[in-house]
Amino acid sequence: MSAFTIFLILIVIVAFLLVVVIMVQNPKGGGLSSSFGGGGTQQLGGVKKTSDFLDKSTWFLATALILLILASNLTIDSGAVVESKAYDEDDATNVPATLPQSTDDNTTNLNDSIGG
Repeated sequence: MSAFTIFLILIVIVAFLLVVVIMVQNPKGGGLSSSFGGGGTQQLGGVKKTSDFLDKSTWFLATALILLILASNLTIDSGAVVESKAYDEDDATNVPATLPQSTDDNTTNLNDSIGG
């Protein structure tokens, strides 16, 4: 397994965790933190602590995601040459330099078709 594959798996896991942490939060102060009790902000392990944990974990996961993406870019093998399937060098040498000449039997004069 290459280093890029390992980074890719870690990126998917961190992105999933980030989505879960963001979905647990409620922008109006509800969410997971409101289910633990009242509005007291000085409770030990209560609403305030849960909200702080979710906020810090969001920032940590977002930073980890960015760092993993940047690190995965370093592991991409830039020395590998990928051949294009759309361009074949052998076929390019067989292309004629000019178009074939058309015969007068199959073509009509533009002036005759316009009527002038």
